[in-house]
Amino acid sequence: MKTVITYGTYDLLHQGHINLLRRAKALGDYLIVGVTNDNFDRERGKLNVQNNVLERVEAVKATGLADKIIIEDYFGQKIDDIQRYDVDVFAIGSDWVGKFDYLNEFCEVVYLPRTEGVSSTMLRAARQKEIKIGIVGAGRIARRFIPESNYVSVVKVRGIYDIVRAHSEELSALNNDIIVYDDYSQLLDDVDAVYIATPHLSHFDLALEAIKRHKHVLIETPMVLSDEQAKQLYELAESNDVIAMEACKTAHCPAFTHLMSMIKSGVIGDVVDVEASLSKLLPDKNLREFDPNQAGGSMYELASYPLLPVVKLFGCEYKDLRFYSLFDGGVDIFTKGMILYPHGTASFKLGLGVKTEGNLVISGTKGYAYVPAPWWKTDYFELRYEDQNLNKKFFYKWDEAGLRYEIQEFISCIVNHRFSTARLRRRESVAIAGIMKAFADRKNVIEI
Repeated sequence: MKTVITYGTYDLLHQGHINLLRRAKALGDYLIVGVTNDNFDRERGKLNVQNNVLERVEAVKATGLADKIIIEDYFGQKIDDIQRYDVDVFAIGSDWVGKFDYLNEFCEVVYLPRTEGVSSTMLRAARQKEIKIGIVGAGRIARRFIPESNYVSVVKVRGIYDIVRAHSEELSALNNDIIVYDDYSQLLDDVDAVYIATPHLSHFDLALEAIKRHKHVLIETPMVLSDEQAKQLYELAESNDVIAMEACKTAHCPAFTHLMSMIKSGVIGDVVDVEASLSKLLPDKNLREFDPNQAGGSMYELASYPLLPVVKLFGCEYKDLRFYSLFDGGVDIFTKGMILYPHGTASFKLGLGVKTEGNLVISGTKGYAYVPAPWWKTDYFELRYEDQNLNKKFFYKWDEAGLRYEIQEFISCIVNHRFSTARLRRRESVAIAGIMKAFADRKNVIEI
């Protein structure tokens, strides 16, 4: 018996997929079809898959062409599957010519012609209208946002507005099809959504105006520095039938979301403590991060990241909150926060003028999770136990700046009309803003 194997996502199964499966089937007597799972698709950068893995498996099964269907979970699995199932022929579409020649060591590799004029990408584009996004603020993060948006279908960066036109022009020069706007209101006229990447104190007013104009808003973290402002934006957005979302890249990356799911499922027992740190040394003291008039300092600049796993695991209601801060020039260049919850504790260290190990440790009654620096760009973590034979390591892909994950979730919320994302719920975002407000009000802030 001659065994053939092929792989694909098979999203929105179409005639092109069916033709490819028929051609693969004709190469032998027994056809095995590998269907990628949802997490593996995200790891490979396929962020716009419409059907989940169960739906895609059922669609392939319904063709009647597959003798066996398997799930593709990880890079390198093709070699394992070829050896496990004693495969004679590996078949794949001709758009992958040369990519899988390395498999010739294990079996015959055949590149099959694709059906012209139809693809899952084309079908997704036809089903979803283009979403035009305007960027507000032409700073460092905006430079990373534009190329990252190219990985999310239906997204089109339409234009950019900055109070300093030269900054917008500089960014537009690198991206010729992006329009420079002199007026924020004019930008809002031409887009469906805005990405707000301005200094922290301007976020609220800019988002408020956009929401009132019925525009979706993606607001760079920290979204605002007050829980009342956060509540107001979320409530107004829902009443105006638009999405407001905090742009925290860590919350949406595959490794971090998987880590949170595993911890909540009890793999390390009951969570008792969370420790997270983040610091960076900036040599130029004239930067915005050191300006007290622009909400500079380590707390406002960095705290939303270590507070993320804290509120995800302990919730939004705490019993006590204290800060220990070192101030210089009117801003905190180091802050250590300690939070007491009903059933656990949390601590975080932040530094703009002090360097510390930037890891994340989650302690439980059965073991602990360890995420090395830079944990906020999570691509690897360990689960560790008293019996070291039980320790496990998990590796994931972190793509470039990582902003594509938050952009994809923002678009998903818009398309599916979801006002909140489980990866960073509105109440969690509000709670983080509330902790920022406590620091601003100098509640239990002890200078060192």
